[in-house]
Amino acid sequence: MIDERQEELASLHALDLLEGSERDQFLAEMAGSPELRQRVSQLRAAATSLAHVAPEAVPPASLKARVLASAAARESGAATAEVIRFPSWAPWLIAACLAVAVVWAERQYGASRAAYAALSEQHRVAELALEQTRSQLDDAKRLITESSRQVAELSTRLKDEGDLAHFKIATLASMLGNSPAAVAVAVWDPARAQGVLAVSKLPALASEKDYQLWVIDKQYPSPVSAGVFVVDPVSGEAHIVFRADKPVGTIAKFAVSLERKGGSPSPEGPIVLVSE
Repeated sequence: MIDERQEELASLHALDLLEGSERDQFLAEMAGSPELRQRVSQLRAAATSLAHVAPEAVPPASLKARVLASAAARESGAATAEVIRFPSWAPWLIAACLAVAVVWAERQYGASRAAYAALSEQHRVAELALEQTRSQLDDAKRLITESSRQVAELSTRLKDEGDLAHFKIATLASMLGNSPAAVAVAVWDPARAQGVLAVSKLPALASEKDYQLWVIDKQYPSPVSAGVFVVDPVSGEAHIVFRADKPVGTIAKFAVSLERKGGSPSPEGPIVLVSE
């Protein structure tokens, strides 16, 4: 550990102010102490940075005249030399002031590096947030593009198939007490004698069970089967295209029942969905 005396000597040595035996003794201490060598290196770097901290000095306007007058006086031999004697402790005072300045500059340099590191981290976090925002914006653009495409396809299809009033559209509500959120929509196209069923939030079934769709037409005493289907075990969703087993005219209702695997000729299990 560096003591106070070594700190002072390190400051003086960094400014090349040690001389004679004192300098030799300090160099010997440095040779045996990596910590002391590192401290001197730090102080030299801080002293070097003082040149960038000090403001530029502008010489007074009278300096040029004094320099020329002094040169003229020396040439004529009329100049007199004036020797200014300083007290013996003056160099030590200057060295101490320089050491304080070096320590201050070093601390300022450390504070600047810490501030720079903090700003760099903030910049990195801001860049990550910007990248996430860009990714979300790209996803939104893709979603809008896909939605626009689907809307355009649906509009074209509706125009090709004619007036929507010819379609039978029904919403099937849940009859399950344990799954009241289950719902389905059935659309029947009489011109093609086929329909589309979309189901959501139906419970998944065991392997020996199937959901079966029924078309209720008043011309038949029993519901007409429109096929069996299963739902996605996670979302409870299904999308199927169906046809009735018999020709149907006016459909009164749609229903979905729980049947054995492969379905039944007529409803045997409980009704889980039915339209109004």
